[in-house]
Amino acid sequence: MEQKHANYKLGMTVIGAIFFIFGFATTFIITLSGKVKDIFALTEFKAQLLSFSFFITYLIISIPIGLYIKKIGYKSALIIGLLLMAAGSFLFFPAAKVPSFGLFLTATFILASGVVFLQTAANPYVAALGSEETAGGRLNLVQALNSIATMIAPWLIAVAIFRGTSDMMDAAAKAQTVQMPFILMGIIVFLVAVAIYLTRLPEIGGKVDEQKKSVWKYPHVLLGALGIFFYVGAEVGTGGLILNYLRETVFAGDPNFTAEQASKYVAIYWGGAMVGRFFGSIMLSEISDQTRKYMYVALVLLLAFVSGSFVTDWSWNIGLIFAVIAIANFLLMQLGKGKEGRTLAVFAIIAAALALITAFTTGQVALWTVVSIGMFNSVMFPSIFSLAVKNLDQGELSTASGIINTLIFGGAIIPLVMGKIADTAGYSWAFIVPAICYLYIFFFAVKGSKIR
Repeated sequence: MEQKHANYKLGMTVIGAIFFIFGFATTFIITLSGKVKDIFALTEFKAQLLSFSFFITYLIISIPIGLYIKKIGYKSALIIGLLLMAAGSFLFFPAAKVPSFGLFLTATFILASGVVFLQTAANPYVAALGSEETAGGRLNLVQALNSIATMIAPWLIAVAIFRGTSDMMDAAAKAQTVQMPFILMGIIVFLVAVAIYLTRLPEIGGKVDEQKKSVWKYPHVLLGALGIFFYVGAEVGTGGLILNYLRETVFAGDPNFTAEQASKYVAIYWGGAMVGRFFGSIMLSEISDQTRKYMYVALVLLLAFVSGSFVTDWSWNIGLIFAVIAIANFLLMQLGKGKEGRTLAVFAIIAAALALITAFTTGQVALWTVVSIGMFNSVMFPSIFSLAVKNLDQGELSTASGIINTLIFGGAIIPLVMGKIADTAGYSWAFIVPAICYLYIFFFAVKGSKIR
């Protein structure tokens, strides 16, 4: 029994580190588009090719990787994924040295291929590590670690990349600020790969050759996959544009509002997803003790206050505003009454409203509506996924999961659309696009997710 418990803890520790790593890398690349635009004097559309290079991997290789993992096993898949991430990270050094935007895109694609390996292997590994009844709790735990990483990445960009730079620097000097963070990431990821190779991870059982069945007859599966496309696209597109939107629209002409400051608000946007996911894991759980449940809620509110203050150089006022938004998020979550479909509908319509307010206002109102969108993104992915695969058997679930995972490439398409609109009509108008995406998700929650 002790050996089994030790194996479980080891497996969860390793996978928790994996979720943190690919969460960090994903958000780091998304936020880096603002820096790349500055380095190479790009249009917003071309800058968003960085996100395109990252998320198009899901369309190209996610299904082949899923099939390959069944042959080589989960441990080998994790090692390959980490080594690909390390290779992509190290390639940023010559890409910044030249500097070459084409090499930046190539490095991003290689790094993203590693992330797809990790994500495809890690999710089923977590689910299979213990009983089916507690799989949801394990997935929520590792997703929380993923969310913590997504908040740290933009803050690190602000501190390590934007701090000390100026518009007077040439492209080569600006590019070189990117080198050290990627070298460190590559070294850390490589060392984790070595550690996993030397570690005897617990084996997991389960069927690996179940007969796949067609799911094309189920409208809710296909509509749900499209919901994932729009959700990831809206989340990535918004996260990728916030930095330049704040600098060039909301605080245009303010010399005191730097790229470093803007990056910290990007961190708050991603931190909102972290806070909302913690709330979701608490309120959508099977915890029956109400006192215990609200104690956890209070701890999450404290986390919101401290994290919001921390990423803004201990600005307690901003931390307090972030905590107030978190309270509003928690109260609005109660409208869902613990039901995934209803909670998804509430959050989708609020996110759409926030995106529209962002499009038609400016100043402090626009600042806080755009960063608040992150908090309402929080429970969308797991809720859409759960509704999309509802009532499927094991063979159907396998096929549906493959389709849904592939549609994550919405993160490649929607940011390009938003970037093009930002270039031609202005950043404010670009936020009409995520508003439309969230309205579709609202439709899916109330109508499209019905079993037919």
